[in-house]
Amino acid sequence: MPVAILTGASKGLGRALARSLAERGWALVVDARDPAALETAAADLPGAVALAGDVADPEHRAALVAAAERLGGVDLLVNNASTLGASPLPRLEAIDLDTYRRTLEVNVVAPLALVQATLPSLRARGGRILNITSDAGVEGYEAWGGYGSAKAALEQLSNVLAAEEPGVRVYWVDPGDMRTEMHQAAFPGEDISDRPPPEESVPGLLDLIEGDHPSGRYAARTVVAP
Repeated sequence: MPVAILTGASKGLGRALARSLAERGWALVVDARDPAALETAAADLPGAVALAGDVADPEHRAALVAAAERLGGVDLLVNNASTLGASPLPRLEAIDLDTYRRTLEVNVVAPLALVQATLPSLRARGGRILNITSDAGVEGYEAWGGYGSAKAALEQLSNVLAAEEPGVRVYWVDPGDMRTEMHQAAFPGEDISDRPPPEESVPGLLDLIEGDHPSGRYAARTVVAP
């Protein structure tokens, strides 16, 4: 049975992907910051190891990796946990630097730390890394400088990692606009009901996880034909 670590699995895209992986027979180690939300999500994931905590916490990351190793080793690392920063989104001239440091810690440093911790297992098992990014990491959207620059860093980190680790598939993926709590927080007071649910981005992610695509940057909704 293949083993995956999937962060940020209590809501949105992470929860939708976790359900699909569980249905496909994956053994899962999942996390989220909110224990109650994670417990609710884990109820749909038979046999999953659910560990509440913050990916920015080294001890929590170590617990995730140890749990996956007890299941046999890591075949897949999905760095999905993320923070938007402040809401409403501030322009760069007004961004709080402590909030920005936190954004970088969660969106860039923590994914790299999990990559470092799981690489021995991923190399041995021909595994895959899936880093969830955003078009905000490549486009110049006003007020998205904090989150966008963090995602841009994750994109380039992934790009270099793919060059350094030819035996591991590395994917950095833009899931597209989604009707999620995070997206709503980016647009407080606005109606985002026209955005598709996160489930519509899952088929493309599954195709990357289980298909034969080379390492690279992908848009989730264009990986597989509609």
